[in-house]
Amino acid sequence: MKSSRSFVTVWVTVPGRPLAVQLSRLSVESGLAACAQISGPVESIYRWQGVVESGKEWRVVFKTRSQQLPKLEALVIANHPYDTPQFIVLPIVAGSEKYLNWLGEIAKTLPKPTTRRSSKTN
Repeated sequence: MKSSRSFVTVWVTVPGRPLAVQLSRLSVESGLAACAQISGPVESIYRWQGVVESGKEWRVVFKTRSQQLPKLEALVIANHPYDTPQFIVLPIVAGSEKYLNWLGEIAKTLPKPTTRRSSKTN
């Protein structure tokens, strides 16, 4: 077992498998996630605008570096049909050494988040 501090999982639900596949491919191909797993359908029961609703959804679990979260969230929101899409982040506290080493190697190749530099000159 190996501890981890820089990796997270992100849980997102979507209304259908095609969107789950689209978000998964976009996130991995763009380097915002090392991996995305799709499962479903799952039955969701929730309260929306005062009414208890239910429906079938697909769950996508992304594995990524915590630094990638703002860009991954923006990608999900830009491609999601819900007014309030689920975007839940859970830390990866520990895992098998071999898997976390793989995740670390993949994460090294993910694009680094850009930082804004001041345009002021002295």
